[in-house]
Amino acid sequence: MMNSSLVNCPVPTEQQPLNEYEELKTAWLFRDCTLHWPQYIQKLAWIWALSWLVAGPVAAASFPPNKQLAHFLLCGAAGASIGVVLGLVHLYLGWLYIRDRLYSTNVFYEESGWYDGQTWLKPEEVLNRDRLIVTYEIKPILQRLKFTLAALAGMFVTGTIVWHLF
Repeated sequence: MMNSSLVNCPVPTEQQPLNEYEELKTAWLFRDCTLHWPQYIQKLAWIWALSWLVAGPVAAASFPPNKQLAHFLLCGAAGASIGVVLGLVHLYLGWLYIRDRLYSTNVFYEESGWYDGQTWLKPEEVLNRDRLIVTYEIKPILQRLKFTLAALAGMFVTGTIVWHLF
């Protein structure tokens, strides 16, 4: 964890927004949002391919591949995309939580974990630092996730149109 360099900060180290951010950006799957586009798409493709392990048999039960190959492929692809969508929503919510913690002027924390919540008002320099991190580090990640979800929605619409053509 990064030392937030706050001597008088009453917030426990693991609950300080900067440290939560540092932990999240190194966590498995969350760090994939910071990769270059080709690597990012590759990670999503892996999730999609692994989701076929569930979606493929379900699609095959509804549309036998030897009789209705196009419908099987479209149904399986849509079903496998649900795994990607769920993963993206999880990522989006995690990054959104950290964005809100960093952007907020107040930090809610628990001293002992026994529901003894406290609020700490960030000093101006901490607030400025945290908001710079939000602007230059987290907002691009959230925009990437929104773009990816929009692209998936476009693929679902395209798949629906193709479905009706067969």
